[in-house]
Amino acid sequence: MDLRPTIKLEPFTQADFDRLIGWVPSPEFLLQWAGPGFSYPLTRNQLKHHLASETELQPDHLIYKAVHRQSGETVGHGEIVALDRRNRSASMARILVGPPEMRGKGIGEQIVRALLRVAFQELSLHRVALHVFTFNTSAIRCYERIGFKQEGVLREARQHGEEYWDVCVMSILEQEWLSERSPSRGSPAESKG
Repeated sequence: MDLRPTIKLEPFTQADFDRLIGWVPSPEFLLQWAGPGFSYPLTRNQLKHHLASETELQPDHLIYKAVHRQSGETVGHGEIVALDRRNRSASMARILVGPPEMRGKGIGEQIVRALLRVAFQELSLHRVALHVFTFNTSAIRCYERIGFKQEGVLREARQHGEEYWDVCVMSILEQEWLSERSPSRGSPAESKG
């Protein structure tokens, strides 16, 4: 049985802009996926500005697309942000399985696991955090399966129209990630890129 992930991470480039824009159908979706840093409709100029800061000598974020190994099709997106090399910490953000027909098939979990591999193996980080809206229970369950722990809730932290949304803060530490991957736990093998 082949336990390799069906996706691999590759750098996100300007050639990926239109596809990503096409995956964002509404202001609500954009806020859930990207947080308050982007405005609807998502545009090439916004993405160009976001991507430009990644090209610094030591960028504070890394942007990836998730590519299906068998078909070569880009099926998702994910980022490592707020990269703090001194304190060996970062956050994950903008995790997205783009094509609706690919959702619910474990692709999102594979994207998160691949990002964690980059964070802990390649960047030698100690802590990775993320923020997720409390109503996104399927994402929270996914993160918990991977080993993330809930740290708390930022009450009414994001406004959308007349509503305020609560944000759950979660994190995973290097030793927790290593224990989740141990053979005794039966975790699937992860291959690099």
